[in-house]
Amino acid sequence: MHREQTGAAGDEPPVGPLAGFTVGVTAARRADELGALLRRRGAEVMHAPALRIVPLADDSELLAATKQLIDSAPDVVVATTAIGFRGWIEAADGWGLGDALLDRLRGVRLLARGPKVRGAIRAAGLTEEWYPASESMAEVLERLLEEGVEGHRIAVQLHGEPLPGFVESLRAGGAEVVGVPVYRWMPPEDIGPVDRLLDATVARALDAVTFTSAPAAASLLDRAERRGMRAELVDALRHDVLPACVGPVTALPLEAHDIPTSQPERFRLGPLVQLLTAELPGRVRPLPVAGRRLEIRGHAVVVDGELRTVPPAGMALLRALARRPGWVVARSELLRSLPGAGRDEHAVETAMARLRTALGSPKLIQTVVKRGYRLALDPSADTKYAGP
Repeated sequence: MHREQTGAAGDEPPVGPLAGFTVGVTAARRADELGALLRRRGAEVMHAPALRIVPLADDSELLAATKQLIDSAPDVVVATTAIGFRGWIEAADGWGLGDALLDRLRGVRLLARGPKVRGAIRAAGLTEEWYPASESMAEVLERLLEEGVEGHRIAVQLHGEPLPGFVESLRAGGAEVVGVPVYRWMPPEDIGPVDRLLDATVARALDAVTFTSAPAAASLLDRAERRGMRAELVDALRHDVLPACVGPVTALPLEAHDIPTSQPERFRLGPLVQLLTAELPGRVRPLPVAGRRLEIRGHAVVVDGELRTVPPAGMALLRALARRPGWVVARSELLRSLPGAGRDEHAVETAMARLRTALGSPKLIQTVVKRGYRLALDPSADTKYAGP
């Protein structure tokens, strides 16, 4: 989206593409990296890890599966996540089984979910046979089934979230499947941030929520259900708050509730942020008002390329005026848009005075005596800005 540029030396730099927007981050891993990328582009970030990762280095299930595979070699090992594969090797080292496990893995077919997992495999001194460029477990499954799995022993490194139909399809094809549970997803120890993110989403105080794993999306929906607000959450994500998922697997729990999601072409944090920098500003309708260019963003306003912070009451008034730019909006209607204002129309005047101060240009909003207020839409503006 076009952004106004400043001209003279010493002027303030142009606002970031996400300035004025607030983005929720549900990630447990790499949340700092994602948050930094968003803030660098001007966004405010609300971090609420929907899950926590619990390593299973001392878990009897992982130890038993490791010993079983060392004693009886599988035909194929499917590695699904880099962190999980590294965790498996580290856990085996801790039990004194690291060398034995690596020796066993050198003699089997290693399939990786994607390039990051391939990197973890190679860092362990191993070599993968193949990985899909799509990073899709569905493509891994398709390859295995096309080759034929009947009578084969296949080890699948689990990664704390369900693999819909993957294990079941292999078993239906005649394979023996050994699950390798390296870590589990658990609810966060402090549920407070998640509840605050849910409240902000339902109140439309967020412009987008990012998801980097399917368990995080499922966990957020589950917490909303426990609080009796899942319908409100689903409605907000369907219509007003952009759900941005790092990939199609992550989106599955949301799409099961008919929530449309946005996903980057490459399943990485950088492309996920680039997606937001394109989609959120693209939702804003610039308004030509009193010779200025006005953009109403999530919690702020951009006037001629300059970010102006506006109080919540002022944003409520401005949004009410912008629904019918150029048309007079009565004080009584504006009063209804103010949360908790009661019936005193003086609250409108107070909030309007603060709004005009925050915008830095009182001419943007005109007072129409005895009637109300209007955005001073330029007469030459396209007719699409006209109200009913």
